[in-house]
Amino acid sequence: MVRRWFLRRGLNKGVSPVRYWQNLFLHYAFDQCMAREYPQIPFERYADDALCHCRSEAQAEALLKALKHRMEEVRLELHPQKTKVVYCKDDDRRGDYPDTSFDFLGYTFRPRQSKNRWGKFFINFSPAISNKAAKAMRQRSRGWNWPERSDKQLEDLARMFNPSIQGWINYYRRYYPSALYPTLKCLERRLVMWATRKHKRLRHHRRRAAQWLARIAQKQPTLFAHWQLLYAAAGR
Repeated sequence: MVRRWFLRRGLNKGVSPVRYWQNLFLHYAFDQCMAREYPQIPFERYADDALCHCRSEAQAEALLKALKHRMEEVRLELHPQKTKVVYCKDDDRRGDYPDTSFDFLGYTFRPRQSKNRWGKFFINFSPAISNKAAKAMRQRSRGWNWPERSDKQLEDLARMFNPSIQGWINYYRRYYPSALYPTLKCLERRLVMWATRKHKRLRHHRRRAAQWLARIAQKQPTLFAHWQLLYAAAGR
């Protein structure tokens, strides 16, 4: 059985003062070095964050050692906390190792329960929205001050916030979309708070406000970008 490993590498941002030149420099310091010295190891890099796909622990450890030396040559260093060897644990790779997850581009990659085409459950090493990304979405939506916009109509809120919400959905629903539902439910709770401020008959009645919004969602499911995904998940 061949084990597959990821070498998770991050650059210590305190070393290079200008991110633009850092990215350009890494093209020569890292990308070309990998293509020249390790053509058998696929990798992805975005800015100063990269993944290297190794086929064994020994290969990953050897690459880590080589990259530390390479970064020293160009007066950079690997981030001591973010750089690690990760074991991609799943139904075919059942070993026990300290690191079995990592974050990359807003996703957390880790062992997850999945279902195959025949309805059988299995453990798959796969991505889903990271806790950090979900928290950032909630914080940004909190800054929209939903309850304070009682002067707006429902359609106004949709026009104001749909571009951001649709962008999040487009990006994060691609893999394991159910992990996105708690954040979408948070958006809906803020919309409920707006409704209780907007309409006197709904004041202090969150459940009634939620039911009112659900009825509108049934008639206009595309009004808000998250409605189709959220209410489909709820079986409504």
